[in-house]
Amino acid sequence: MSEGREQDQPEERESASRPVTAAARRERRGSARPAGRKDAEAKKAAEADSDAEEAKKGRPTRSRADSEKRAGFFARIVRYVREVVSELRKVIWPTRKQMITYTGVVLVFVAFMVAFVFGLDTAFAWGMFRVFG
Repeated sequence: MSEGREQDQPEERESASRPVTAAARRERRGSARPAGRKDAEAKKAAEADSDAEEAKKGRPTRSRADSEKRAGFFARIVRYVREVVSELRKVIWPTRKQMITYTGVVLVFVAFMVAFVFGLDTAFAWGMFRVFG
């Protein structure tokens, strides 16, 4: 009994420091920002968009020769790996208990679907033999 309590305590500590659900993350992010800041940011973005549109109207389209040089093959691979690592850091990984639960649900569902398809196959085979002899 005491072993189970010891194992539950680290999870409780972890969940207190790191939100598990997306809603909890949004709430945590929202509480860190002042309420008036969102409106001010929206106004600034709208003003920047209107200024950018006005500035673009008088300019001709840039030619392809003026565009920047494409990065080398290895530089693109390094950038790709960096982006993958940064995205993996954003992932909220399931706990051991969640993983065991999800795995059990998947195995039960797969076993049920195998039995269901086997039953349908057997029924159709029996029907075909009855009809066509």
